[in-house]
Amino acid sequence: MPTTLVNPPGLATPPDLYHTMSITTASRLVFLAGQVAVNADGNLVGDGDLAAQLEQCYANIGTALAEIGATFADVVKVTIYAVEWTPDKFPQLEEGIARGSTRLGIESARPPGTLVGVAALAAPDYLVEVEVIAAID
Repeated sequence: MPTTLVNPPGLATPPDLYHTMSITTASRLVFLAGQVAVNADGNLVGDGDLAAQLEQCYANIGTALAEIGATFADVVKVTIYAVEWTPDKFPQLEEGIARGSTRLGIESARPPGTLVGVAALAAPDYLVEVEVIAAID
């Protein structure tokens, strides 16, 4: 992947979950719609469990990227939408990202990310939705 992850001097260093910026020379950008915690059969995974839902979101992203010959290593931007977000949910967020990363074999790639608290998502049981932008040659 022709992408460099950067934390520019002069800006606060973000948590270990992501980098501030990604710079890519890839020739194609892939915009993946937000993924929620449903499996291939359309069933909710992790009812009421933010970490489990995040893990399933990451699994869905991995499945979608694999279809085009890409992996999470090709992701240059992540946006997470979390229902009724409060800072006390950070441990669940970190656990879900860690579990999803382990499931996809992600060791160190932490592209820039944005966390957005929202009132609701498309269905009442969805706690989180994750969308990504990937860059591939």
